[in-house]
Amino acid sequence: MSDAAILDDLSRPHPESTLGTRWALVTDGVMGGVSQGLLRRADVAGRPALRMTGTVRTENNGGFVQMALDLAPGGGTLDARGWAGLELDLLGNGVEYGVHLRTDTIARPWQSWRQPVTPARRWSTLRLAFGDFAPHRIDAPLDRLRLRRIGLVAIGRPFEADLALGGLRLWR
Repeated sequence: MSDAAILDDLSRPHPESTLGTRWALVTDGVMGGVSQGLLRRADVAGRPALRMTGTVRTENNGGFVQMALDLAPGGGTLDARGWAGLELDLLGNGVEYGVHLRTDTIARPWQSWRQPVTPARRWSTLRLAFGDFAPHRIDAPLDRLRLRRIGLVAIGRPFEADLALGGLRLWR
């Protein structure tokens, strides 16, 4: 059994992932906020990447820009019980972002399991253990049998977002 499972290696045309699902940019505009962003494929520091840039603003109860990926086609779920966590190749601008996970059991858009990350200004690989994701506005442990969506999120304060993802995997 392999020590990693690829979720996205950026080998398919944008916005399609290796899983066959599509990356999407989501901003607080869905709830009346005024943050703006852009999600595109680009060469970042010598390697192909999915790059999210934008301006996070907190007016009108807003405050986020997010690149999100469904983890299974058709709104299905991913069974990650045999895996220890997520492995992400990231390059950032030295500020904190959130990695948010959702399952098919939660109904509210503000509910998720979250882990903060501060990607370096150079490519680095971060391993995030599932056990370190904290529930946000939900009173339940993360059910790795029912993972539905991952989001990499610039959130919570006014700032300029610039985050690049070079790969996404499960690890043991």
